[in-house]
Amino acid sequence: MEFITVDGVTFHYEGDGEAPVTVLRGIDLTIRRGEFVALLGHNGSGKSTLARHFNAMLLPSGGRILVEGADTADDQKKLDIRRMVGMVLQNPDNQLVSTVVEEDVAFGPENLGLPPDEIRRRVDEALKTVGMYDYRLHSPDKLSGGQKQRVAIAGILAMEPACLVLDEPTAMLDPRGRKEVLDTVHRLNREQGMTVVLITHYMDEAAGAGRVVVMDDGEVLMDGTPREVFAQVEELRRVELDVPQPTELCYELRRTGVSLPPDILTAEECAEALYTLLSPQKPLC
Repeated sequence: MEFITVDGVTFHYEGDGEAPVTVLRGIDLTIRRGEFVALLGHNGSGKSTLARHFNAMLLPSGGRILVEGADTADDQKKLDIRRMVGMVLQNPDNQLVSTVVEEDVAFGPENLGLPPDEIRRRVDEALKTVGMYDYRLHSPDKLSGGQKQRVAIAGILAMEPACLVLDEPTAMLDPRGRKEVLDTVHRLNREQGMTVVLITHYMDEAAGAGRVVVMDDGEVLMDGTPREVFAQVEELRRVELDVPQPTELCYELRRTGVSLPPDILTAEECAEALYTLLSPQKPLC
């Protein structure tokens, strides 16, 4: 079922007395309900600009974006769209507004004018979902980066969206914080069927998605499964993108004549392929 439909979308910034700067060039894209989509591209490719169109933070210069059939350019639908599509930014400090964790998570539901009992229910459920319920009375300033980002996600979940759009949510985190956030996002997608759009520059994060969309110069360059996309190593390098390290290793080995599959993604798959290749052949009888 289609959830977000991007139909011929263009976007440009108006410069002060200068020619407009075109960022998106006729994008066509469909995101289905329950999908986990990784959105990739080098700096300036237009990926973050496109993502900000999904909840009407930005509006197209041309074309249209529909969320559950509602046009993001329709002012009367804008609040409904922002309830359906929650945005998580790179720096969690930019989304934390209160001095107590549970008050921060309650901020969105309070602005919706919900009754206190409903706010309490949503805050508790959201904090439990991201594993931060025990920290509900703590100050966000005392939390680690990964914990802050999970609180920021809880604040979005308390609005009960159908979709999470995350703009490089792990860019400022250490490996432990990255794992905490990614585990939370994958669980939301797997267990609650939440639609996820993840913008990332970590290729191993993208490899865990169900679908990868690669942008370059304001256009969609590739769209497919992680195996299909990351098998195109030379094309990705051309647009200044990497591939997961196991994929890179197998690619370089194949260039030297070693016979390995072209669609390896994980370290486990790489190890198994090398073990099979290097193991002595067993006699047939």
